[in-house]
Amino acid sequence: MEAMVDSFFKYLQYEKRYSPKTIASYQTDIRQFSLFLVTSYEEKHPERATYGAIRSWVVSLVEIKLDPRSINRKIACLRSFFKFCLKQEAIEKDPMQKIKILKTSKKLPHFVHEEDMTKLLDNIEFEATLEGWRDRLIIELFYGTGIRLSELIGLKEQDVNLHERTIKVLGKRNKERVIPFTKSIVSIIEEYRKVKNRDVEKKSHGLLFVNNSGEPVYPMMVYRLVRKYLDKFTSVEKRSPHVLRHSFATHLLNKGAEINAVKDLLGHTSLAATQVYTHNSMEKLKKVFDQAHPKA
Repeated sequence: MEAMVDSFFKYLQYEKRYSPKTIASYQTDIRQFSLFLVTSYEEKHPERATYGAIRSWVVSLVEIKLDPRSINRKIACLRSFFKFCLKQEAIEKDPMQKIKILKTSKKLPHFVHEEDMTKLLDNIEFEATLEGWRDRLIIELFYGTGIRLSELIGLKEQDVNLHERTIKVLGKRNKERVIPFTKSIVSIIEEYRKVKNRDVEKKSHGLLFVNNSGEPVYPMMVYRLVRKYLDKFTSVEKRSPHVLRHSFATHLLNKGAEINAVKDLLGHTSLAATQVYTHNSMEKLKKVFDQAHPKA
């Protein structure tokens, strides 16, 4: 890749501490943009792109009916790139100033209803094996702490404090946060560890969640097991680890939790990211109002 682009990605990795997934997405965006510049404008240096060239690329993405959210992510990538170029004095003027993001429809997060989660956790029979205890603990932690899939997979044994009833997770941009969990999860962790220490060869990675060979669990494996259990108790459209995170946040707010506290638990950097869950809480409040208010 061209020198300025290489410097940009080193900046994202080492200074901004973006996740590998975000960096990979940005690399794809820059690669696609660079190809468009070469084929349409015979320009080999992305930092030399003009406002007109950038706008033409955005229009071309709209014409192929790419999802507006995906286009906005690409716009965000270019904004970061040209802001970096300006900072490095590689350009004198930011060509992104007049580029506007596309309007998108507001998608509300899917979540599992409280009664369905209660049925799942109270009625399902997990086997007294490594897989059974592990699967139960994974479901309990997703719903009981709201952690992300990547955070759960990266959990180390030393990150779990049974005495304090907390887990320490490494979130986006390598930011650590500590999340409490309920008393009921303590016994599940203890049973899982007992079976794990008895039946699984200890490995040097020190990770909490492993398979029968002691190797770390991986995203698709966790995704499948979550879907397997959710399939039995809910008809929600999406059945994934992230839906359990959404359920955690929604149910906390429904019970009157402060939004700033939920923000900190989720590891959100801005309150705006957490406010999307307040819609579901407001719908519940409206029902209560309609049922209880004398003038309703």
